[in-house]
Amino acid sequence: MLILSIRRVTMAADGFQFAFTPEVETSTAPLWEKVKQHVTPMEWRQQAPLIAEINRLKRAKNAVILAHNYMTPEIFHGVGDYVGDSLGLAKEAARSDAAVIIQAGVHFMAETSKILSPEKRVLIPDLRAGCSLASSITGADVRLIKQRYPGLPVVTYVNTSAEVKAETDICCTSANAVQVVEEAARLWGVDRVILIPDEFLARNVARQTDIKIIAWQGRCEVHERFNAADILELRAAYPDAEILAHPECPTDVIEASDFTGSTAAMTDYVARRRPKRVVMITECSMASNVAADSPETQFIGPCNLCPHMKRITLENIYETLIHDRYEVTVDPAIADRARLAVQRMIDLPPPTVPARYDLVKARHHVNVELI
Repeated sequence: MLILSIRRVTMAADGFQFAFTPEVETSTAPLWEKVKQHVTPMEWRQQAPLIAEINRLKRAKNAVILAHNYMTPEIFHGVGDYVGDSLGLAKEAARSDAAVIIQAGVHFMAETSKILSPEKRVLIPDLRAGCSLASSITGADVRLIKQRYPGLPVVTYVNTSAEVKAETDICCTSANAVQVVEEAARLWGVDRVILIPDEFLARNVARQTDIKIIAWQGRCEVHERFNAADILELRAAYPDAEILAHPECPTDVIEASDFTGSTAAMTDYVARRRPKRVVMITECSMASNVAADSPETQFIGPCNLCPHMKRITLENIYETLIHDRYEVTVDPAIADRARLAVQRMIDLPPPTVPARYDLVKARHHVNVELI
């Protein structure tokens, strides 16, 4: 590795200086090999000393970092102990022997980690790291929904606050939403299920099952910005590219894509098929992180940035470790009820492979009832 031209110094917010020394260069060399297609040498000279110090502090403080798929590559590959989707991270945290969990993600993810690991301290580097989808619904909203539709099970996406999960019968992820909806209908003996809060996920699930769906008008600000015209432009410019979409995207995007699945399913798709070119219709950093493990595949835009995820940086992860801040807590009474909804989902038999959406079924229009 030949990127050490001068002795660069990175200044942390607390005034501590980190130099890009030969020792730092050597210790971070394997990480540089992973990210060098997505991080410039100039950036790496600034990032590597922080990465080395963060990894040292983790060991000293018995802490682990949960890095979501939407984290930038230097966080995802550089300091993440567990990487993946929000529920997968929380489950890994519960299995870990670490005393401290640092959530490199958004607030609802930190709450989920606390729900599944109540005995551990959960820290988030920036309290402003929220989520448009999670903020679209409250626990009070769910209570009113249950009054309006008595006797129907409430299936709630994990991308929600603890208070919303506490009002829920069972949670789901984008990977298992169809399975959970059908299981909830079976257990409750009904043919209608409430699926909240993501409207587009609900519409896409409705096209995969005979169970009728009642939906809420929440949306992810990253995925709702994509449209079918984007896909047509990509097809024209890159006719050999395979287009993968997240099920939080609008239904016309799903119809125009080659594959639809969760972040885990998209990652699995690229790893197994090794396409020559691929487009990921999701958050920008997802493609960069998958690309680091799939150098033979060319990743084409577009993508949209999540401004909430991007509040998490190496600098504030370091500050969190140094100052032991900001702790995320959940009222024990709320956590106990929310844990029941999450555990019901966890107890379902896992799919043998990450679930994908059947695009033939998806082309058949199915109405949902919007609350």
